[in-house]
Formats: sequence, structure tokens, C-alpha cells
Amino acid sequence: MSGASGTPYAAAVLRALLDAGESVDLVVSRASRLTLLDETGISFRDAHWRDDLREWLARGADGKPDAFDADVERVRYWNAGDLAAGPSSGSYPTKGMLIVPASTACVAGVALGLSKDLLQRVASVTLKERRPLVVAVRETPLNGPTLRHLVALDDAGATVLPASPAFYAGATHIQDLVDFVAGRVLDAVGVAHTLYRRWKGELGGATGPV
Repeated sequence: MSGASGTPYAAAVLRALLDAGESVDLVVSRASRLTLLDETGISFRDAHWRDDLREWLARGADGKPDAFDADVERVRYWNAGDLAAGPSSGSYPTKGMLIVPASTACVAGVALGLSKDLLQRVASVTLKERRPLVVAVRETPLNGPTLRHLVALDDAGATVLPASPAFYAGATHIQDLVDFVAGRVLDAVGVAHTLYRRWKGELGGATGPV
């Protein structure tokens, strides 16, 4: 997670990964802690990260309690300042990396290979190891430098996935729009889910989850 607005997207992706039986290495940037506090009122604390994560994942996009029973035992948390963390090395086994949401500052840092914190370092490792990297950029409008950084990431092999909800899937709640973006993120790395109804090529739009 980077510091862009859009913590509900990150929560939806995390819930779906855990539902799919995946293990997760979680990096929460310093800026994203401030965004999480602002958007949810939850303080993400290193000493109590499991409790804070459970509380966060148990809420919907509207901030109200959700039905999700947050099992975080398959989550391993790494402090963003820990540049000696496991994922900072290419020898640490991962399937890829999802940056959700991705701020323009994070995009710039990854595109330029700055590795100023663990999040950027892991992204750099992911690219050099030719593993999937999905960057769910959450900003509008986009200026020239950011557009050039996104093109650089695409050239490097990353998937640039703007957090742009679609409406053909029959959204009736905010969570539906959030889940659409989260589902597209998971599609990009081949993780099965039922977060949104897929287009069937018929008038009337999607006809059911696949």
C-alpha cells in the first residue's frame, strides 16, 4: 500500500487474496498509514498490526461492519523502513507484487528505480526478476511527468491498472465499484475470484459471476 486515497481498494484485494488461499507479504508505507487513518479512523501500528488489520478488513467500503471474518494468519507484515526484509531480495520467493493503491509519488519512485523504502525496493526487485507487478494508480488528472513514469513502468513489464470502476457489472453500492477494481487487479495476476459479474457479450451486460 502506498499513500494514495483508496484504502478500500487495498482492503478488497487483501480479502480476496485470503479468500483464495493465498499468502500475503504486506508492506504499508508511512504515507498510507496516514491515509488509512484519515479514511477509516484506524491507526496501523507495528506492535498491533494483526489487530488493526483485522479491524480494517472487517469493514466495508462505507466504513460499516462487513461479513468478512478476517483470518490474517497467512499475512506477513513488513515495516516499510526495513530494507533488509525478506522481499527486498530477489531470492525471496514471491508470485509477484500488487501496489494498491499506487500514489504518483510511488509511481515515480518505482519508475526511476529509487528504492527509497521497502515498497519501492520490492517493486524494483519484482521487475528485475521478471515477476508480475501491478500498479493500481489512483490519481486524476494525470500530468506529463506521471504519464511518462507510467509509460516507463509499462515498458519495464509492469501492468498499469488505473483504479477506474466500471458500471456495466450492475453496481448498486460503493462496495460493488470497489470490488470491480479489486477484481481487475486479481485478474492481472491470475487469482480466481467472484468479486464482479463479467461481461458476456450480450445486451443487458453481465449475467452472473464467473
